[in-house]
Formats: sequence, C-alpha cells, structure tokens
Amino acid sequence: MNYRRLGKTGLVVSEIGFGAWGIGGRTAAETSYGDTDDATSLAALRRALERGITFFDTSAAYGDGHSEELIGQAVKGKRGQVVIATKAGYDSWERPPDFSPAGIVASTERSLRRLGTDYVDLLQLHNPPAAALAATEVREAIQRLIDRGKIRAWGVSGKGPQEALEAVRSAGAPVVQANFNMMDLRAIDCGLMAEAIRADTGFIARTPLCFGFLSGTIHHATRFAAGDHRARWPRAQIVNWIEGAGELLSALSAAPGREGAQAALRFCLAFPAISSTIPGILTPEEADQDAAASSLGALPDEAVKAVLAINRSRRFFVSPAQAG
Repeated sequence: MNYRRLGKTGLVVSEIGFGAWGIGGRTAAETSYGDTDDATSLAALRRALERGITFFDTSAAYGDGHSEELIGQAVKGKRGQVVIATKAGYDSWERPPDFSPAGIVASTERSLRRLGTDYVDLLQLHNPPAAALAATEVREAIQRLIDRGKIRAWGVSGKGPQEALEAVRSAGAPVVQANFNMMDLRAIDCGLMAEAIRADTGFIARTPLCFGFLSGTIHHATRFAAGDHRARWPRAQIVNWIEGAGELLSALSAAPGREGAQAALRFCLAFPAISSTIPGILTPEEADQDAAASSLGALPDEAVKAVLAINRSRRFFVSPAQAG
C-alpha cells in the first residue's frame, strides 16, 4: 500500500481508503446499499487493516451511526495506526440536517462515543449549505473542537465537485471530498483538481467505482436489493452507466470483476491531486481486491488518455428529459 499527504493537515493516509457507507446497513426507504451482516463487515474492516488500508471514511448518518460503531470495534487496540474521518450535519437521513454550532459539537461527541475514541482525525461537514460555511460561529465551534483535541482537522464533504470547489475558495476548507471516477470527471472540468493542488487541499475522491458500475458486474438484468438507493434511479441512467462501463473497460482491456474494479481505482491514482480514493468495501474479498490496486500502480498515461477521450465523445449523465 502506498500513502499520500492529506493536503496541509499533516495527516498521511492510504491512497486506497475504506468507504464505510455500505457497512452501516439498511436505513429508511432507499438510502443505503441494503441489508448487511455485521460479521462480514467486521471481517472486511480487519482485512483492510491487514492489507495496509489506514484511512476509514464514515458518517453519523451511515446506518444511523452503526458504521461508526463497527469501525470502533475493528480498530480497538490499533487506534494509532489509522486515520478516521467522519461527518457532522446529518445524523440520519430521516431527519433534517443540523449545521448549528451546538449541533456540530453534539454530533461529534456522539460520533466519538460510537467510535470508542477520544478524537477524530478528520471531521467533515456533510453536504453543508453555503450559509453554514460562511458562518463565523460554525468555524469557531470547529476551532474549539480542534483546540480541545476532539478533532485533528476539518473539511467538507460536498454534495458534488462544484460545492467542494466553493468550499475551498470561499471557506478555505483544508480537505474536501467529492465524486470522481472514469464516468464522472466533474472534479477536473469545474477546476476542483487544479484548485486542490494550488491550495494544497486534501482531496478525497469518493465513488471511484461509480456505485459499482465500473466493476463491470452490473448487467441489464441486475435487480437491486430492497433498500438499495440505486433501485430508485432512472432506468436510462442505469443503462447508460452499464453500457459506458463496458466501453471503458473494453478500451482498457480489463475484464469485469477484479480487473475492472482495479482499473477504475488505478485511474483515480493517476491524479496527484487525490489524497485517497475511497471505494465502498463490504467484504474481505473486496478489501483484498481494492487494496491490491495500490501495488499495481496508477494507470499508464496512454490508458488515462483513452478514458479521457471516451469522455469527450459521449455523455455519461442522462438529462432529465432522457430520464423520463
């Protein structure tokens, strides 16, 4: 496993991280990846540690806090070996967010209890509105958490790349998180990548497998489980990503499954602006597969150029009219 600086925070993270939304388990309506098994989730977390993954990204909202509880169990006795990032603002997808200073502090305290630790390495505001980022009281509350040793650094998990860019420009966020993968280049197109390098901002790239589509294992006949958020997506978008993933993997001569997933991760690793890319990991086998992408190295320049060329020739996001 290779490691990278998380911007100017002083933290060093594994370049392949552990996206922990899925292990939180099923939440209300279609706001998760469906039911999970805690024994399997804990085995995945422990295998990830064995394979050198040290960066774990979670949220109070993932499984209504259950994701944090599992991470706390998995890293018990190994706290100093890992970098834990969690989020405040949303405690549950069923309730409105709370970005008040008191709400952020209270959410952090609850996260610390669930994680079984006395500090969080990175606290991210979870899809915050611009007003929250602009509020002096919010920044003061975050600084107090730092001064009290409750958190080591702060950042913003943006709703999308444009929001993450604004968090860097308007609020000086030292770390941002946003989508980036072979079918979603908005972080390049909007200038986020360039700005992250200019400002020495840590950039956490989420959805590197585009919600699993870039593994090449989602087919036209695939039916998502109860509770899986992908089940409510427009069929036109699902078809577009199935076919788009097939075209990209074919261009890279990557077979569906392990090779496809690793190619998608290695694409992300080709961009120096990225501190860590965080695939969702549900099983020990996925932990093995994803961690191994680091030892394979970034995709060669010619392969990256091929991906960029395909993105110039087709649209990977359907319009509302196409969605029907």
